[in-house]
Amino acid sequence: MAAKPLPAYEQVKAFIRGHISSGGWKPNDPVPSEAALMQQFGISRMTVNRALRELAGEGLVTRVQGSGTRVAELHRISSRLTIRDIHEEVAERGHVHTTRVLLVAAEKANAELAQSLGLRTGARVFHTILVHLENGIPIQYEDRYVNPAAAPGYLDTDFTQTSPTLHLLQHAPLTEASYCIEASLATAEEAKQLDIQPSEPCLTMMRRTVSGGNVASVARLVYPGTRYSFAGQFQA
Repeated sequence: MAAKPLPAYEQVKAFIRGHISSGGWKPNDPVPSEAALMQQFGISRMTVNRALRELAGEGLVTRVQGSGTRVAELHRISSRLTIRDIHEEVAERGHVHTTRVLLVAAEKANAELAQSLGLRTGARVFHTILVHLENGIPIQYEDRYVNPAAAPGYLDTDFTQTSPTLHLLQHAPLTEASYCIEASLATAEEAKQLDIQPSEPCLTMMRRTVSGGNVASVARLVYPGTRYSFAGQFQA
């Protein structure tokens, strides 16, 4: 059975998401006007308005009376998805963030990784391993795989100056994220890099981010339990 075509408003949303996720439209760039989208898709103003309203609700665009619609600032997207740059977290505490770079490489994805990234087995992926420090003390071991289609310039980044999270926010705007946090023990290598005993409990986050039509990255983030806590605020 043939797949049903997307509703008209979803086609508009997919069109706009595609330009944002590809990097073609940057933060603060104007989105085509309602009139232009009506003409391009042959649909009513009400349908276009629904698409833009839903994209604004998802944090991908901003709408200002008299100024039209623009691509949202990336920090707004990350805030909605509770994805934060660890450099920003440390700076907010008035402390100094530094990074120890352990690995920056292109590799071939095994079957499990390929499935997580939505790629074929053996596809080329980017792999980084970093240790993030706060005032010289390790607080996070980051083992991340990135889909080259989402961030083709990822390996050229100076990760001592720009965190992987910030690079991805800048080049692969987030449209979806999922994560799982559990108590665990670090591997021997993780414990060594975090300067902890192998028996010391850790908090481990597995995080998967999506940008438009691509899975952007999957990451294993390990935090010493005595040095880090997760906090958030929810309001009805």
